[in-house]
Amino acid sequence: MEKILVALTVLFCGTLALTAAPTKSTNPFFQEFKTPFGVPPFEKIKVEHYMPAFRAGIDENQREVKAIAESTAPATFANTVEPLEKSGALLKRVTSVFFVLSESMTDEKMQAIATEVSPLLSKNSDDILLNERLFERIKRVYENREKESLTPEQKRLTEIYYKRFLRNGAALPQEMKDRLRKINEELGLLELKFSDNVLAENNAFQMVLDKREELAGLPEGVVSGAAEAAQERGLTGKWVFTLHKPSLLPFLTYSDRRDLREKLYRGYFEKGNNNDSLDNKAILVKITNLRIDKAHILGFPSFADYSLTENMAQNPDKVYTFLGQIWEPARRKALQEAAEWEALGKKDDPSFKLQPWDWWYYAEKVRKAKYDLDEESLRPYFKLENVLQGAFDVAGKLYGLKFVERKDIPKYHKDVRVFEVLEKDGRHVGIFYTDYFPRASKRGGAWMNSFRDESIVGGKRIAPVVSNNGNFSKPTGDKPALLSFEEVTTLFHEFGHALHGLLMNVTYSTVGGAGMPIDFIELPSQIMENWASEPEVLKSYAKHYQTGEVMPDSLIAKMSNAKRFNQGFETVEYLAASILDMDWHRLQTPFEGSPLEFEKRSMERIGLMPEILPRYRSTYYLHIFGGGYSAGYYSYIWAQVLDADAFQAFKETSLFDSEAAARFRKFILERSGTDEAMKLYKEFRGAEPKVDALLKRKGLD
Repeated sequence: MEKILVALTVLFCGTLALTAAPTKSTNPFFQEFKTPFGVPPFEKIKVEHYMPAFRAGIDENQREVKAIAESTAPATFANTVEPLEKSGALLKRVTSVFFVLSESMTDEKMQAIATEVSPLLSKNSDDILLNERLFERIKRVYENREKESLTPEQKRLTEIYYKRFLRNGAALPQEMKDRLRKINEELGLLELKFSDNVLAENNAFQMVLDKREELAGLPEGVVSGAAEAAQERGLTGKWVFTLHKPSLLPFLTYSDRRDLREKLYRGYFEKGNNNDSLDNKAILVKITNLRIDKAHILGFPSFADYSLTENMAQNPDKVYTFLGQIWEPARRKALQEAAEWEALGKKDDPSFKLQPWDWWYYAEKVRKAKYDLDEESLRPYFKLENVLQGAFDVAGKLYGLKFVERKDIPKYHKDVRVFEVLEKDGRHVGIFYTDYFPRASKRGGAWMNSFRDESIVGGKRIAPVVSNNGNFSKPTGDKPALLSFEEVTTLFHEFGHALHGLLMNVTYSTVGGAGMPIDFIELPSQIMENWASEPEVLKSYAKHYQTGEVMPDSLIAKMSNAKRFNQGFETVEYLAASILDMDWHRLQTPFEGSPLEFEKRSMERIGLMPEILPRYRSTYYLHIFGGGYSAGYYSYIWAQVLDADAFQAFKETSLFDSEAAARFRKFILERSGTDEAMKLYKEFRGAEPKVDALLKRKGLD
């Protein structure tokens, strides 16, 4: 029944686009955005505007590419690479808006459009990347790049396009190109379906409690949040807990009801594995096998080999070696933690055996006993608005930036706030949107999006428009949004991504995007997390929401003393997911059998303890089966090695050292993608980083 409904929805949208499509004069995508700073006019954009704009954008893009490819003039940067970079303006405009909103404001109509447009976009991309005449012209420019008077960035852009065409099959014989087209189209639809299933699973599960005794151990703020969630669902007098992190993690941390902790946690780790219409097992197997086929067509033994050639890590063996350096010390630490947690549980029940749904609960008890630190006692000091201002203040001290809230700029949801970003001298930098609360239309997690990338056109800088998205704790009752410290660091992390997007200073946006390896992209975000916990910074934003009192030194000291606490668990669950990702994408022959058995063997091979599950299990692993991190989830900890070393540049001098900040802005934030990543890092730091600094920071040394 569900498949029929989806098919009818797609058919309806397609018919609407053909028979009731708005004219170009009423469709905002066909007009200049006459809004402050040219941001999207969200209040004017309707669902029916997307497909006509997509189709027109694709047609326009094809005409532009045809003119470049069929030119009879000798191929040069100016008549081949540069116009290709500038092509597809309408398509970029509608694509950026649609796919940003499809992650944060989706519904059945948006999902139907995504299903309809995915094969069209795949075909358009393949039509360009597999165009022989176009590739021949790019190849000539690439071969003559030293003879033309090109700037370093123009040479870099030429190299990026040449490698992109090669990596996407431009030099293949026609029959292999045809096969590649089919693979790309099918992958696009499967990855979309995988993502939609995870979102639906997240929204479908709810644990409804109707007895006060079932709330034993939960802080009042958690209880009131669950009551509001129930009220929103028309369940007056009850309490609802969901799989969204602001609901899930506090319950696992504080609930005295072990049976209910298990029920909620099982709801989380069984996502996509319930043998129903939302089951992802068959989908992820198809994705895996299509990627293997694609890698073989392109001349690589595995998809991991294909994916990593453009990354700093370069090949799977290097990734496995790198992860292995951290795995054993992290596992040893986690085993010590598990033994300690289990010993605590045995005090009440001699037969107690620690399970995954127990970890947060007993970790919190040990944290309180060892460090006299209750995570919930920190929340009153982390009012969302104050934390955000703290991040703004760090950016101001490091880079001279100012963030001015604007009420006159269109936004797509009432929870969204909009800021104009200015240089110290008042020059416009860009626009920054924040969207921090969970809702049924938004996918889980936290991320940064771009409505418009920075570039320079005709000597004029096109300012970026970026957003930060999260699923943080919402206001409850008369209380404002009070964050956990994990949410605080996540906010700083995504703000680091936003700064990267805002401060990019390149002529060609592709250089600042495709030019960056995925294991370098996380450096600007992860280094920002360091400032969040520095006492000097904490005192600037950690203020009690009722009294305005700055967090006392005694509490800051407790936080500092406990910062290495539970690092075994946090590192192991992350590394397990990273290795699982690599194992899936290191496969060289089509996979047959049970994905859960594959996952089990993968984890047994590395000795993952039963008390810990990978941070993401295969059936809801969006990063690799629905996002852009396939064979790349390791990049977060790769970048942690970079950021642990990079932050020392400030700790060795001062927290806001102006010279270190200027170098970081110039070589990392502004110039990312313009040269080899490690070369740029060494320009900033003076030497390559080592894993030692990270192990020391985590207490794993």
